[in-house]
Amino acid sequence: MKPSFHARLINGPFEDPGLYVRVIREGRALMFDLGDTAGLSAGDLLKISDIFISHAHVDHFIGFDNVLRTGLKREAPLRLYGPEGFIDRVEGKLRGYTWNLIADYPLVLQVSEVSGSSVKRASFRAGNIFKREDGETCPFRGTLLKNSFFSVSATVLDHQIPCLAFSLDEDYHINIDKDKLNRLALPVGPWLNELKTAIRENTPERIFSVDGKTFTLDELRHVAAITRGQKISYVVDALGSEENIVKIISLVKGSDVLYIEAYFLDEDRDRAKDRFHLTAAQAGRIAREAGAGRLEPLHFSPRYSDNPESLLKELEKEFGKAANRE
Repeated sequence: MKPSFHARLINGPFEDPGLYVRVIREGRALMFDLGDTAGLSAGDLLKISDIFISHAHVDHFIGFDNVLRTGLKREAPLRLYGPEGFIDRVEGKLRGYTWNLIADYPLVLQVSEVSGSSVKRASFRAGNIFKREDGETCPFRGTLLKNSFFSVSATVLDHQIPCLAFSLDEDYHINIDKDKLNRLALPVGPWLNELKTAIRENTPERIFSVDGKTFTLDELRHVAAITRGQKISYVVDALGSEENIVKIISLVKGSDVLYIEAYFLDEDRDRAKDRFHLTAAQAGRIAREAGAGRLEPLHFSPRYSDNPESLLKELEKEFGKAANRE
C-alpha cells in the first residue's frame, strides 16, 4: 500500500521541533511546529498549506519568519492554527517589520486559535499591509481542519500555558487493484487520482474517458479497495499529569506513527514537573496504552546530550518495543 502521507522530522532530537508531512497525492504539505527551518528548501516551504503550532515558545515558532519571507508572493492562502493568544503572536511578528512596498503581493494569512470551547479566526493580507482583520468565532469540537481526504484534530494540554497536541487522520485509504485494472485493459495514470477523488466525494454522475473508452463511476468502483487510513500524531511540551496523559492517549489512540517528546528521564521527574514536560517513561506509557504502531521520539533536554541512549532505553522499556533511533 502506498502511503498518503510522508512525514519527517526536520531537525534532530536536541534541536528545534518541527514535523513536515507531505500529502503525496495532493502535492502539498502540512507543518507541525515551526522551529529552525533551515533544513527545508524554498520548494518545501512553498508546498506548505497549513501550519499547526503547539505553542509560541521561540523553539517552536522561530521558523515563521522564514516561511513568511519565502511565501510573500504565493497565490494560495497560508493557514495557521495555534492555542489561545496565537492570533496576537502572529500579529506581533508581522508588526515587527515595515511593509510599505507589498501592496501588490498576494499573500493572505488565515489564522485560527483555540480559545476554550471556541476557535477564533483572523486574517492578515499583504495587500492591506498585514493589518489584522478579525473574523468569525466558531465552536471547537476537537477538529481544526477537515476535508474529504483527511482531518486534523487537537487537544489542549497544560504546559503552564495552553499547548496543543495534534492528530492527522486519513478518513480511509483507497488502493487500486491492478489485476482488475488489467482486465478492463486500462492503464495506470493520473486519471486514477481523479477516480479516487470521485469515490471520496461520491459523485456517481462523474464520467471517465480513458484510452478512448467511457466509464461511469459505478462501473469503476470495483477496481478500488477501501482500507483503514493512516494516522500520524504529534505531541510536545506537556506536563506529565494524569489529566494530560488521558487527553493525549484519547487523541493519539491507534496512531500508525506517534511523534512525542521524551524530554527528561524518569529519575528527573521532579524537574520535568517543574518544567511542564513529559519524561521518556511517560512518553513510552502513552505510546503503549494508545496502541501506537511506531514511536518517533523528539525534543530531548540538552542535559542528556552526552547520553541520549538513556532516554531511548527508558522509552523503549515502557513502550515494549524499539523506537526509531535515527
